[in-house]
Amino acid sequence: MRKACIYPGTFDPITNGHLDVIKRALTFFDKVVVAVAINDNKKPYFSIEDRIAMSKDATKNFGNVEVVAFDNLLVDFAKEQGVATVIRGLRAVSDFEYELQIGYANSSLWDKFETVYLMPTLQNAFISSSIVRSIYHYGGDVSHLVPKEILPLLKERYVSNI
Repeated sequence: MRKACIYPGTFDPITNGHLDVIKRALTFFDKVVVAVAINDNKKPYFSIEDRIAMSKDATKNFGNVEVVAFDNLLVDFAKEQGVATVIRGLRAVSDFEYELQIGYANSSLWDKFETVYLMPTLQNAFISSSIVRSIYHYGGDVSHLVPKEILPLLKERYVSNI
């Protein structure tokens, strides 16, 4: 039996890049816990309820993905879940520098904590939630950037021209 991992983030909103990383993680782990950070410091565009709903809708056919919210230190959340491995997606060198620093900080808090870095496919490497939010905010078409499962929620709650 392989193990579970945690994929933390704000998922504001979940993107095709996120799904790409989740699919890759499922080749190494039996289960992925998508941990949606409440983190009001980042001032999310979408509510925690909508971010959870979008993440659940986007991953509902994966079978071995669980979506949960968390509002504490990632290391403490991981201990609560009994999971010592986190996955992080890397799109560019700038992501690596930031993620490496966070990874070291987390392992300084719990010596059993491991961070695994995964790259999305080249097709999804440019996608970020902030790019999606920017396009979306101005009424642009984001249907090629986000899972098709979340488009109804976006249309219903936020923008009428997606």
